[in-house]
Amino acid sequence: MTYLAHPDDLSDLLPGEPQYRVDQLRRWLYVNPVLDADQMTNLPQHVREHLDLWPFAVEAERVADGGRTVKWLFRSADGAAIETVLIGYDDRATVCISSQAGCALGCTFCATGQFGFERHLEPGEIVAQVAFARAHLRTVGMPGVPARVTNVVFMGMGEPLVNYDRVREAIRRMIEEMHMSARSITVSTVGIVPGIRRLTNDPWPVNLAVSLHAADDELRTSLVPINARYPLAAVETAAAGYFAAKGRRVSIEWTLMDGVNDSDEQADRLAEIARRLRAHVNVIAMNPTPLSPFGPSGRIDRFLDRLKLAGINATRRVNRGGEIDAACGQLRAGVPLKGT
Repeated sequence: MTYLAHPDDLSDLLPGEPQYRVDQLRRWLYVNPVLDADQMTNLPQHVREHLDLWPFAVEAERVADGGRTVKWLFRSADGAAIETVLIGYDDRATVCISSQAGCALGCTFCATGQFGFERHLEPGEIVAQVAFARAHLRTVGMPGVPARVTNVVFMGMGEPLVNYDRVREAIRRMIEEMHMSARSITVSTVGIVPGIRRLTNDPWPVNLAVSLHAADDELRTSLVPINARYPLAAVETAAAGYFAAKGRRVSIEWTLMDGVNDSDEQADRLAEIARRLRAHVNVIAMNPTPLSPFGPSGRIDRFLDRLKLAGINATRRVNRGGEIDAACGQLRAGVPLKGT
């Protein structure tokens, strides 16, 4: 598979070809990706016909919001499911990518966690999601949206900091091969403290988003079981270290669930954490999932107002693509595995 090869090993895919052919292929893969190898017009036909471009097949594609939200369910050769969402705005296009097929962390409100863990994604499978979105924008386009991916968020399936080495290599390729700014890349984690520390020590000032969802350890452990291993105080310390090292404001993600974490008390405790971290808070309306006991809260405005009254920079993330199951894991839930 082309994207599964390390960029420095592309010459192995073109035996006998001159170096400039390898350079042309590298540019097609990472700078100006295309959906089909036949679109690589400056490569000879005999080269193009032997390129197995994508490390996955498109099993499902769903479009919403007047063509400005597209979700893909990719299927790798071994059957692993990979979900990717491309969201277009007037001034930017954000691709939400997966770092694992499934997830082992078992967050009780997450559709991905309800299917368990399949495997880690390889760096090429992660980068290929960004390349596919780039190719889609260049060849298909979105109405009123720039024809380029401007932002990448690791907020799809999986916990990126559990798959650290592969995610790190994928980030390196995005920055060094695809020429993306580190500041346009966001890594979201439920609070894998060793991973946050490793990210702190890496050279790139990517954005860090921490999914808290609860402001006390008892509630958070019931929602995010890994909190028993990395409790709130440890997560906060690691996030503070990241901010101090990178100078990049940390974001706190908070999925609001009815009667669970939408109380005034939770808002006040969250405000204390956000104030100490000087963090921005993203409040997210919950997308209901088939196996989750929780539902969306009707107190979003009150919750946001309470945070703002406490002096916290807080916004409501606008939900996009609800009718196409755009939340991570939801499309996988609606499309059975082949052979089942």
